[in-house]
Amino acid sequence: MKLTSKELILTALFTALMAAGAFVRIPFPLLPVTLQPFICALAGMVLGPRLGAISMAVYTLLGLTGVPVFANGGGITYVFDVSFGFILGFIAGAAVIGKISSVMKKPSAANNLKSLMPGLAVIYILGIAYMLLIMRVYLGNEHANLLFVLAANLPYIIKDILLYIIIAIAGASILPAIRKALPDRTPERG
Repeated sequence: MKLTSKELILTALFTALMAAGAFVRIPFPLLPVTLQPFICALAGMVLGPRLGAISMAVYTLLGLTGVPVFANGGGITYVFDVSFGFILGFIAGAAVIGKISSVMKKPSAANNLKSLMPGLAVIYILGIAYMLLIMRVYLGNEHANLLFVLAANLPYIIKDILLYIIIAIAGASILPAIRKALPDRTPERG
């Protein structure tokens, strides 16, 4: 998989934005509220499925190598953190958002929502499943169940749904300009 110089720069830009988004956070009981779901959505919509997923994967690999780019630090042991499933979800979420977004002819608010909501669902499915696994198996919390984890994540889900609605509306006017500035972006290349 060979990337052009422009693709490398754009991918690195979104990797850096994702790292910065982890540090813009509001403390919350279970996980801090960060800008990461917002950056993930933009990566998918602007870069497409391939480059969006690559930018999120590079971010993940940076964190796992010890660079403190995750909301609570970094390092290989982060795979045992309850939030790591969301980080994996960002890779899949960017790919899903990018794939659906790239086939939409016109980036209207409705079309943007059609790409954003499945991506958000993927992020939360992976994140919640991983969180439940870590809580039950690694942390040994026998009382943790799906309903408990869903209830704990409900404020984040509501926040991200509202955020993605705002992105969908704003993206209807902003995405055409961005896509015009990136004329070599095609659905096949992502």
